Parts: sequence; C-alpha cells; structure tokens
Amino acid sequence: METAIKVAFASTDMKHVDQHFGAAESFAIYALTPENVQLVEATQFGKLAMDGNEDKLDAKIKVLEGCVAIYSQAVGASAVAKLKTANIQPVKVSAGAEISELLEALQAELRSGPSAWLAQAIKRMQAPNAQRFDSMEAEGWDE
Repeated sequence: METAIKVAFASTDMKHVDQHFGAAESFAIYALTPENVQLVEATQFGKLAMDGNEDKLDAKIKVLEGCVAIYSQAVGASAVAKLKTANIQPVKVSAGAEISELLEALQAELRSGPSAWLAQAIKRMQAPNAQRFDSMEAEGWDE
C-alpha cells in the first residue's frame, strides 16, 4: 500500500468514533487506497482530561505524523491550529460514527475524485517530480 493515504480515528473500541480529539484515549490509524484498507496502528494514551494542557496535543499530533486527517467528535480551536500546521485535516463526525462506513466513504471519494481538502493532502504527500524541469532544459533554459 505504497500509495495509500493514512487517516486516524479517535476511538476507544476501534469500531466507532467516540472521542474528543484532546481527550482521546486512543487512535485507530488506517492506510487506504481506492481498493484496499488496512489497520496500521492502534495507539493508546490512557485517560486525559480536557483541561487545556497543550502538551498532550503535541504528543498526539506526533503520533499522527503521515496522516492526512483525524476524525473525532470534536476538536478545540488550539488543536485545530496545531493540526493544520502539521498538514492534518481535523474532521468532526457524529458521536458513534462507524469507522468502517467512514473508510468506505473515503474510498468512494478517492475513486470518484477527491474533495478539495483530500486532493490537497494527496498532492502534499506526493514527492516532487524529478523530471519537472526537463522540458525547460530541453528548450535551452539557463540559470
């Protein structure tokens, strides 16, 4: 799943989104392509209060490195800012949303053409094209 995108879900049972990002006890992290889905990591944090402790946000965002999105029931303003800086899209969903259904919807979106935020995330993930200046060089472009 070399070309897969990674997404995370704030979940205690690994089946439903049932946590606020800041107080999430665990994340289920999946890699997906239009055809395949694979659980790549289940991370545990333990119980955390929603007390404004910003240190817990940094630890959680570090775990999400490489993910394009985190699905949760809610996300505070400071967490949104930190997630956006890390190029991770916060996605708020209804309490108890089923992870399997969200993954299916993402796969369908990948097949039909991603939305703006997902297209931007995919573009950021792609390495720069090493041949992007070849045509300029062939035309005699010079520094």
